[in-house]
Amino acid sequence: MEKKKYKICVLPSDRTGVSKFRSVDPHTYLQDMYPEEFWVDIVYDPPYYDDDFWKGYDLIHYHRSIGPDYEASAALAKRLTQWGIPHVCDIDDYWLPTVDHPAHMIVKNNKIDEKIRTNLTLARYVTTTTTVFADEIKKLNKNVFIYPNAIDHEEKQYIPKPTKSNKVRVGWLGGSSHIKDLEILSGVAGRLYNDRKDKFQVVLCGYDLRGTMTVFDEKTGQQTQRPIQPMESVWYKYEQIMTDNYRILGDESYREELLSFKKKQITGDENSNYRRVWTKPITTYASNYNNFDVSLAPLKEHIFNKVKSQLKVIEAGFHKKALVLQDYGPYTIDCVNAVKFGGGFDDKGNAMMIPKSKNHKLWYQHIKKLIDNPSLVEDLGERLYETVYPRYTLKTVTTQRAEWYREIINKS
Repeated sequence: MEKKKYKICVLPSDRTGVSKFRSVDPHTYLQDMYPEEFWVDIVYDPPYYDDDFWKGYDLIHYHRSIGPDYEASAALAKRLTQWGIPHVCDIDDYWLPTVDHPAHMIVKNNKIDEKIRTNLTLARYVTTTTTVFADEIKKLNKNVFIYPNAIDHEEKQYIPKPTKSNKVRVGWLGGSSHIKDLEILSGVAGRLYNDRKDKFQVVLCGYDLRGTMTVFDEKTGQQTQRPIQPMESVWYKYEQIMTDNYRILGDESYREELLSFKKKQITGDENSNYRRVWTKPITTYASNYNNFDVSLAPLKEHIFNKVKSQLKVIEAGFHKKALVLQDYGPYTIDCVNAVKFGGGFDDKGNAMMIPKSKNHKLWYQHIKKLIDNPSLVEDLGERLYETVYPRYTLKTVTTQRAEWYREIINKS
């Protein structure tokens, strides 16, 4: 007699972003690893009131909400509990972004943070990325389990193929909500340029000028939207920070090229002091790590950043990059400071960590140290790789997830 497969319904929160790491990849990998045991359906448009549909599954997994309708999600969560069907609410970001985050007003005005909190209290189980966030969630729901962001080490974008350079290349890779993080680096590029003019290159990855600007007419009260202009974009501000307002270019013609905002894969050549790498889709963006040697991860200290995942650490580690980062929140989980208190180096360290109180000097000093010691760049990259591999591979995390799913399904 053929063994019954566990049927899992997975409801991602989007089609192109966070769901790759929290919903789609973990569960397609689960089915691929255990094809005789698990069957996974990825559902984007949930039939909230079709009870027979939901009763056909052994476990429901959703990110923040069972689809976009928070009220219907809450009602369905209650029914799933009544039916004894285990349902897992996954969350990877704090429910209310800080006031300097572009999504803050949207979340607040629509009370999305309150709706997410409600969903968390109603969930039979909650999963999240780190112990730090788990401690916050336990204030709402005690049944919290940690499944970190994990990477398919055979996926092309995570297989290192670094380009070569005579310079030490210092890079940042991220999205459009990090202006307050990057402001921590203000002035660093200029100081490095004064001291190490021809020995380093700054690489900014993810450059993106898409988006709209909301215009409010005070006379009519009407709101309209128009395409955002390049110099209104947060990426223009990022670039000003990373180039010391274009001073490190040392070339007026190159500055004019950058300010023409002509899109290409990479703006600038291998010998320039700065390169702009344009945005890539989530399926290929991590290949950007091949364009630099040292990864930077500044982080402003507040609750939203404190409970974030350590994905930047994991990705840098898989690509064997030296990492200079904030000594805060998620980055304290896996990183060991290679710089000893009072000076000197710890051979067991895998990153260069900077406390908030030393932001004004250590970003410059640590990056300069790496520029002067390329062998240290390589050593730190190797140690970070040994930290994250195989701990954060999808194979390792999926093995743990499968064991947990068997347990909670069989006791339901």
